[in-house]
Amino acid sequence: MSSSAKQGTLVRSLGLFSVFVLTISSIIGTGIYKKITPMATELGSPTLVLICWAVAGIITLFGTLSNAEVASMLADSGGEYVYFRKIYNKFFAFLFGWSSFTAIRSASIASIGYVFSQSLNLLVPLPHLPASWESFTVLGSFTPFDNFGVKVVTILLIAALSYVNFRGLKLGEGLTKTITYVVMASILLIIILGLTIGGGSFENIQTEATGYVSKSWLDSSLWQSFFVAMLAAFWAYEGWSAIGFLGGEIKNVNRTLPLALIMGVLFVMLVYLAINFTYLYILPVDTIIGNATSANNIAAVGVVGHFLGNGGIMFMSVLILFTTFGCTNTTLLPPPRLYYAMAKEGMFFKGAAQIHPVYHTPSKAILYQAVWSSVLVLSGSFDQLTDMLIFAAFIFYGATALGVFILRVKMPDAPRPYKVWGYPVIPALFILFCIVLVVVTLTSKPREALMGLALMFSGVPFYFYWNRKTK
Repeated sequence: MSSSAKQGTLVRSLGLFSVFVLTISSIIGTGIYKKITPMATELGSPTLVLICWAVAGIITLFGTLSNAEVASMLADSGGEYVYFRKIYNKFFAFLFGWSSFTAIRSASIASIGYVFSQSLNLLVPLPHLPASWESFTVLGSFTPFDNFGVKVVTILLIAALSYVNFRGLKLGEGLTKTITYVVMASILLIIILGLTIGGGSFENIQTEATGYVSKSWLDSSLWQSFFVAMLAAFWAYEGWSAIGFLGGEIKNVNRTLPLALIMGVLFVMLVYLAINFTYLYILPVDTIIGNATSANNIAAVGVVGHFLGNGGIMFMSVLILFTTFGCTNTTLLPPPRLYYAMAKEGMFFKGAAQIHPVYHTPSKAILYQAVWSSVLVLSGSFDQLTDMLIFAAFIFYGATALGVFILRVKMPDAPRPYKVWGYPVIPALFILFCIVLVVVTLTSKPREALMGLALMFSGVPFYFYWNRKTK
């Protein structure tokens, strides 16, 4: 049998509702349960925390609206990699694809899977290595053996879900839908119970943390704290753009993709505001901040345990297992299509261009992603990984929004099934925010920002090697 006969093809099988559910599942993961703690620690005010969630949601929506116009014109397998080839050039498109592999998407998988294992650790304590091993560091920053039991389970989860996605898109999609339904019903139940029998008070919403100092919005230090807190909120909103990588497997993609993205982000924004209001209504902000001192403590577990006791702790731990299991699965699913698109052009490892002849999936790309995500699991902590990937992601989010302006000039007469609402103000505001966020991250989180940049530009030698071969 010839090698071409062994090559399968991608199949357009995803409709609007499927892409909407995948969008929700790709976003709702760990942030809804865990990120309120670093946000409350940074801001010290329940009101500011809720404003931060709302502002981050609005900015994410601005980015989604901008991305949707570009997607409606250029949608195909590979998402922004395809867009950037046409908007900018081959090198910038490669830099995006390489950054997705080394930092953005692989770190997302590692981070979400890590919280799955943290939640499992609350139910069944996972083993630790001796203290001398757990304190071992590499380059003074990385602790590969710290929390080792949690990290091993995370790697096993990545391996298992990679196998599920290797076996076929519909299998992975069906698993995601089932889990998403269970998760959304459970979150609605928490909100209803928390606001009715949770024993909370509006006084908790109105009371700042001990030692909180009120600052004017004209105070630059308040804005710096606000941006640092938004890094945490943006992690909770992260994941929506990866759905574009499935462009080659979506029916009527130029209409379906932008519509599903906008609907999905709006829905998630409402869910986040409701659930975080519930947390802050039930527990004083000082109690929520106290969660920061424990490596494996998750804020949502403490909130529900407060009014439902041990049964509530068990319920939340199981719910987080479901949520992070589903979100890890959805996060694993799209990116290999990007690496496949790159490999087809000779700009990635050659094996990633293989489509399995039976399962019609980019099987080798799925394997490469699983291996590198597992390496990232060993490299750092949850918050370290998420801050790094958000920094890297917003560089390219801004580039996509800038692409709206460039395409309006380069391709003025091209069909646009969707045009961004509020043009040119909405994409311009989003670009400005991306620039500010990148600068603030460089000054406030230099280690994470430099890690992201190092991983992004580590691909430059590969680019020149592969580009030479394709000429």
